[in-house]
Amino acid sequence: MNSHLALDGYQLAVRALSDRIVEAQTPIRVLDAVKWDDSVRQTFLKHKGRELPAIDRSYYDSRPLPFDPAAKKLEFQNIERDITRQLGQFNPVGQIMRRMCREYRMVIRMLEARGTSDFGLISQELYGAASDAFHAGDPTLADLGLMFSDYLNNIDSRGDLKDEPKTLGAKEAVALLQSRLNLVFGESENTIRVFESDGILADAAAGADYIKIRTDAMFNERDVKALEVHEGLVHVATTLNGQNQPICTFLAKGPPSSTVTQEGLAILMEVIAFASYPSRLRKLTNRTRAIHMAEQGADFVQVCDFYREQGFSLEDSYSNASRAFRGSAPDGLPFTKDLSYLKGFIMIYNYIQLAVRKGKLEQIPLLFCGKTTLEDMRTLRQLVDEGLVSPPKYLPQQFRDLNSLSAWMCFSNFLNHLSLDRIEADYANIL
Repeated sequence: MNSHLALDGYQLAVRALSDRIVEAQTPIRVLDAVKWDDSVRQTFLKHKGRELPAIDRSYYDSRPLPFDPAAKKLEFQNIERDITRQLGQFNPVGQIMRRMCREYRMVIRMLEARGTSDFGLISQELYGAASDAFHAGDPTLADLGLMFSDYLNNIDSRGDLKDEPKTLGAKEAVALLQSRLNLVFGESENTIRVFESDGILADAAAGADYIKIRTDAMFNERDVKALEVHEGLVHVATTLNGQNQPICTFLAKGPPSSTVTQEGLAILMEVIAFASYPSRLRKLTNRTRAIHMAEQGADFVQVCDFYREQGFSLEDSYSNASRAFRGSAPDGLPFTKDLSYLKGFIMIYNYIQLAVRKGKLEQIPLLFCGKTTLEDMRTLRQLVDEGLVSPPKYLPQQFRDLNSLSAWMCFSNFLNHLSLDRIEADYANIL
């Protein structure tokens, strides 16, 4: 925990309120609360994927939340009240903290509604829906997913961009990833730990200062580079930067609105670090399409069949489809958190592009000062100037030296004004 030394009365008040938010959110673990037991998977596979999983309200009721929802909502309401009383209605950092309290109350309401239609509706409020447009007249997330799928199908038809064989076991992946992260975070500080674990479903999972690699998972070097960039340089780095905040400790923890920023940053970093690849992008587009199908009325079996049509095994199709229905019912509205990847990428890209166009480059690295939310960026700039927020200690090289990123965005700003349809017609004879 950061020290309270040398803080004035106002800073101590902000710190105390911030610490209360961090403490209050500790038992709220959304993914733990919505996950399905392995017995559900085994039963689904036993019936060859033809029967809906037996998930309903009573299933979740038998798995109670590790806190009293009513008491926890009241706790956040009291914190929000005290923020207004102590900091005032229009205090900038107070406005951020009050919004966080409201979001956490909404998260609790969503978890209380597990297995009902309200769960999906609240999820859409928190994370968005596949039918959401970015701006008036722009394509929706569902449109973007279909567009990307068309591009990826054209690439797949080549037949020469296959993924490299996965020849690295967990031990080799741990050693390689640890060595790469040490170059960024400092080997002597032992800042990030990478180790094997047999208690996770995904190939890898990040914590506050560690990355776990599933013991029986296999990787190639491209996979390891993606983990380095996505989990290490974004998720773990922003957590550590938030934990280093002397006053605004709430930046170490993120409500759903920060999930969009986090995942958007992670995907953008994969792209600009050349760590992404077509099959990884297809995974993200498939998640968006699966959520859109569920929003349009498709049930679990139909979404699972969609994945099987993509060439996935029944077991992998179950795992992918369950991401969209966890917390809900197999024929209910989906859990829309997985929209954060593509939605966040577009929003972060547009933000950086606009920051370059407006000459406000100093705001770009502040995306990494903790678990930030895009709508708070102007306020965070003000809070840095006031000394309430510390600039990020850990930054990817692409955001530490903004020369190359700025040049890329300048070209991108110009190219956005060109008509791709007109270019395609003009280039028809040479491509």
